[in-house]
Amino acid sequence: MLYPVYIFPGDLETAHGVVFPDFPGCFSAADEWEDLPRMMQEAVEVHFEGEEVDIPPPSPLEKLMADPEYTGGIWLLADIDLAHVHNKPRSVRLDIFLPSELVSRIDECAKAQGATRSRFLTDAVQQAIGQSS
Repeated sequence: MLYPVYIFPGDLETAHGVVFPDFPGCFSAADEWEDLPRMMQEAVEVHFEGEEVDIPPPSPLEKLMADPEYTGGIWLLADIDLAHVHNKPRSVRLDIFLPSELVSRIDECAKAQGATRSRFLTDAVQQAIGQSS
């Protein structure tokens, strides 16, 4: 489903910031424009994680564009796959240490698949233990 998002463009020192007017408190960021779609999807998934609420429909972009709160950036429509948001099992934050070279390879592979690091690692572990997602 297409949701309006407001992008605060970054520069060489700061990432591009994203806010979701329809999901108060939900935000994301990415250094590269091409990384924004997967980072926005992940942000929405995390935002609604473990919640038993109805996800609101998208607001009309015309209404949001008139809001003076949004200045200095640009509007985009983000294609959010709500199938990955509903009925998702609760996730647990896991802090682990891995060699930096391995993390770089994980990130490269995840990016090539259009996945986040978390999604890539989840899929890899599920495959290794013979469990489907």
